[in-house]
Amino acid sequence: MITIGGRARGGFCDGVSRRDFLKIGGLALGGASLPQILAAEARAGVTGKPHKAVIMVFLAGGPPHQDMIDLKPDAPSEVRGEFKPIATNVPGIEICELMPRLAQRMDKLALIRTMVGARGEHAAVQCLTGYSDQESKQQGGRPSIGAILSKLKGPVDPGVPPFVGLSPKTGHMPWADPGEPGYLGLAHAPFTPNRDDLTTLKLNGIGLERLGDRKALLAGFDNLRKDIDNSGAIEGMDVFTRRAFEILTSSKLVEALDVTKEDPKIRAKYGYGDMKNVDDGPPCCMDHFLMARRLVEAGARCVTISFGRWDYHDRNFAQCRERLPKLDMALSALIDDLYARGLDQDVSVVVWGEFGRTPKINGAAGRDHWPNVSCAMLAGGGMRTGQVIGNTNRLAEVPKDRPVTFQSVFATLYHNLGIDPTTTVPNHSGRPMYLIDSFDPIRELV
Repeated sequence: MITIGGRARGGFCDGVSRRDFLKIGGLALGGASLPQILAAEARAGVTGKPHKAVIMVFLAGGPPHQDMIDLKPDAPSEVRGEFKPIATNVPGIEICELMPRLAQRMDKLALIRTMVGARGEHAAVQCLTGYSDQESKQQGGRPSIGAILSKLKGPVDPGVPPFVGLSPKTGHMPWADPGEPGYLGLAHAPFTPNRDDLTTLKLNGIGLERLGDRKALLAGFDNLRKDIDNSGAIEGMDVFTRRAFEILTSSKLVEALDVTKEDPKIRAKYGYGDMKNVDDGPPCCMDHFLMARRLVEAGARCVTISFGRWDYHDRNFAQCRERLPKLDMALSALIDDLYARGLDQDVSVVVWGEFGRTPKINGAAGRDHWPNVSCAMLAGGGMRTGQVIGNTNRLAEVPKDRPVTFQSVFATLYHNLGIDPTTTVPNHSGRPMYLIDSFDPIRELV
């Protein structure tokens, strides 16, 4: 809680009574609560102009590429699996029969069947930064794309964080990673509403004039403490406190997170899902797709989602039957919504996991880890959609042509966001670091 002193009446050793303190919601002057909730550096007001944004959907566990968008109906039975390919609205492109809605929107999708460079790590980090966990740690903690956007672009609206992570906590926490700020610092960490109690962000009957007085008082405290702090913690805390006051005086963020305010017909198109985790993985919450669109409209520049658990070492086909239709429904609704609202040129969507699955089905009717090749689906961002990039061999084991790296996808996203991939940001020691090492976007898409 933020506590702001009133008249001294005694009670504590410093002469200030607990009753004389004004407490404001969940704002932590000492960094106990707010640094986990509010993470963005404030800039000047609302631009009122369209902004570029990215919605990233992480399929935790490694989705089975050959049972989604790279089916091999002519392969041996121990490889091809139980599902049949269906035609899409783009001649020559087929996908899994469990995704009929996406099949009818293939002209608005780009499929990559030859993702390479996965490290076999059960973690979201490579899908959020372009670097494996080991590479990121060796380089001092690579910032996620959301943190980069927060650093380079700042907030669109002072009451809406530029970077929002919707992933709740999970049993296997690397799957719940919403995107770390790395060496950019806590000021660019994501706002995580599914992990923090927003109900404590209340003014408790205090008018805006009195709130402004207390903001000025806090600023005085901050200036005093800066003189004795060399760690950078105070600077980060100043950012959080400023963001806290901005959110407290704006209802825009809370309204964006409240999907019940959406037109019921539109919400029904997304489906509802729930917040019940799938074993040790994320939930299949279709509301998050709608929430992501609402957040982007409100001013967020990056929204990350973890959707479902896809580590199918057993019962691969039964679990696909349960979750692929949910992904099909929510992603199709998001694509429709972006086009209907004129956001398809400004908002990029990427859906992927940390690696693929083995071509050969194991004895438990599952597929095991396969970092040799995986897949991705992209939409929006002004990209040239309605195409497939890359082909695997007849057993979906390795690329036959056109391998695509994770960093190539990031170079494409940065291009869509209007950011030069050769831009640098400083690391902890002030050394300029490129956003990524591979600067060329995917030529077929841009």
